[in-house]
Amino acid sequence: MSEGWVESADAWIAEQGESGDLSRRFVLDARMLDRVAGIAPANALDVGCGEGRFCRILRARGIATVGIDPTRPLLDRARALDPDGDYRDGVAEALPVPDAAFDLVVSYLTLIDIPDIDLALAEMTRVLRPGGALLIANLNGFATALVDGRWKADTDGIPRFRIDNYLEERTDWAEWKGIRVRNRHRPLSRYMSALLHNGLILRHFDEPAPTGGTPDWADRNTRVPFFHVMEWRKPG
Repeated sequence: MSEGWVESADAWIAEQGESGDLSRRFVLDARMLDRVAGIAPANALDVGCGEGRFCRILRARGIATVGIDPTRPLLDRARALDPDGDYRDGVAEALPVPDAAFDLVVSYLTLIDIPDIDLALAEMTRVLRPGGALLIANLNGFATALVDGRWKADTDGIPRFRIDNYLEERTDWAEWKGIRVRNRHRPLSRYMSALLHNGLILRHFDEPAPTGGTPDWADRNTRVPFFHVMEWRKPG
């Protein structure tokens, strides 16, 4: 089954550029890097690294980083921009790295793309060293449980964000700026249960507000915080 990433690779690369999209620049990057600084890892694995932007950010901070992604055009772009980097073809459900190899595993807006979340989170736990951290940025479940059109004016004329069937897991096509990929809606409890099942311990949870961007975009992302950041630790 096509996930749309190969067909969308050029549009994705254009949208991200070197700085990332608005969500990364004004919501997630700073929060993710704050957590990385507190973890102080010697090495890291970026699961679903795409075109390698966050790998390059980590490497610039002196962290030996491996990026893994199943989309060849995105890996080709990552290698072209960072010839000395370590970028590998692979999927989250079967990470091509040894047990207990990393201080930090990063999932930066990739959980919604992964078909088998249970197997993927088990793999991310497997490759963490005891005491290591799994750092996640993900879309909030109410943001993925949207009704077509998302925002619709209410009787008072004020746009309201529309969601439905929150507890129903499903796969939908997400489309924006020439990108068309499969996204998976899961309620937050689904992720939390899977993470707890792997014996991980929650150390941090946040739903960060925007710190910039266009006024309309920032307003809507404040009214409906689309993202959360979690840090989980492997006992040891």
